[in-house]
Amino acid sequence: MLSVPTPAGLLAAMPFAAGLGIELKEATAERTVGTLAWSSEVCTAGGALHGGALMALADSVGAVCAYLNLPAGASGTSTVESKTNFLRAVTAGHVHATARPLHLGGTLLVVQTDLRDDRERLVGQTTQTQIVLRKQADAG
Repeated sequence: MLSVPTPAGLLAAMPFAAGLGIELKEATAERTVGTLAWSSEVCTAGGALHGGALMALADSVGAVCAYLNLPAGASGTSTVESKTNFLRAVTAGHVHATARPLHLGGTLLVVQTDLRDDRERLVGQTTQTQIVLRKQADAG
């Protein structure tokens, strides 16, 4: 039986996400959830959480969702396109990311990640396309 990776194990494979302070709370093929706490180190001059931090959260949580939906024979994924709409500033608390698959193909996976603040208001939405990577055959 194939073992399912734990959220902690998946996060350990992403040192940038872990270093940024992203926490994975739930990781299943149907839904992956993570959080990022507001901190002054990842803000703009105005005290709002930097868009790059929000995108890193969405990309990381979305990548885990894509990974958990890999088709048979795949070795991993790589982001080929990511689009984020920023809808409101986050100036305190946490951002909660929830990723769900939109399309699960043999070549491309598409994942949508909603970003919400502590009051459950939508602060951003990211749609990312991931290409499915296959193991290269050994050259004889």
